[in-house]
Amino acid sequence: MLVLVIALCACSVPNANPDTGCEPGQDTGLAANGPHVVTDQAGRSVAVNGPVGRIVSGYYISSSACIALGLTDRMVGIEAKAEKRNIYALAAPELLRLPNVGTAKEFNLEGCVALKPDLVILPVHLRENADILAGLGIAAILVNPEGYDELLEMIALIGDAAGVGERAERLIDYYVGMRFAIDELTAKLADRPVVYMCGVGSYLTTAPKGMYQSSLIEIAGGQNAARDIDSNGWTPVSYEQLLSMDPEVIVIPSEAGYDKEDILNDAQLASLTAVAKGRVYRMPGDYEAWDSPVPSSVLGMLWLINTLHGDVYTLETLRSDVTEFYSDFYGIRLAP
Repeated sequence: MLVLVIALCACSVPNANPDTGCEPGQDTGLAANGPHVVTDQAGRSVAVNGPVGRIVSGYYISSSACIALGLTDRMVGIEAKAEKRNIYALAAPELLRLPNVGTAKEFNLEGCVALKPDLVILPVHLRENADILAGLGIAAILVNPEGYDELLEMIALIGDAAGVGERAERLIDYYVGMRFAIDELTAKLADRPVVYMCGVGSYLTTAPKGMYQSSLIEIAGGQNAARDIDSNGWTPVSYEQLLSMDPEVIVIPSEAGYDKEDILNDAQLASLTAVAKGRVYRMPGDYEAWDSPVPSSVLGMLWLINTLHGDVYTLETLRSDVTEFYSDFYGIRLAP
């Protein structure tokens, strides 16, 4: 799968951050002269007429990927509520001044068309809107990065469609190399604790096996407490279900509207192993939600390895890897 994903990528990167070593003005590869046909993550064949100079991203995950791929200066529209995402202010503040095209629940189709985009990137559940755009002669690709391989497919797809294949390949290579290193760290672990990933809205919702967060747990050397739940979205659970799972570790997403004290002080959860041992943790959220399938979610894996297995992956190493990643792919200089 990874070989196929990497093979999708083209050969060079225009308008990239000079700090990454990629030179602006290079040939943009496959999407330079259209039409170029790509297959999106909904299985649709999409003809992209290059060069792609105007991009609309209606999904924060694809917007973050566009930043990492050096496409910021081509973006003309972005999803609503962008001001709530720290990574934009840190890495691409110009995005905050762009028109928004609404949310995934209330997509502004007319506003998107008015921006005259060459390429529109939408989540897979906005297929109807993507098909309408296609009927208007606007290339619209659907992405669905719910899983490790699917995240890499999304990066390759955007890179292919926008003609920044070399940049996409570099990011994918980073993931593949880091995944290899992670697998080496976790291969000999005798203990793989059961981890319960809470939902953003309530700790009585969780990530089942069909969500990206489940991949994150398993790759990091844990076992998803909800691995037997067959669903693709945040799933409600009862107190009885959570007690029967008896997780050893509870993880709260950075964007959650509650904190670990709410869980630790919930009398109905006092008997949980994680609560009794005080192993309830909130993921960092200074830059992005690392539990979401954004490019920086690789750092979520590393944070979770450190949380679960600090003896094999230290906090000092995590800080170094975070600093290097954001410098290389987002042009952000973090304090040591």
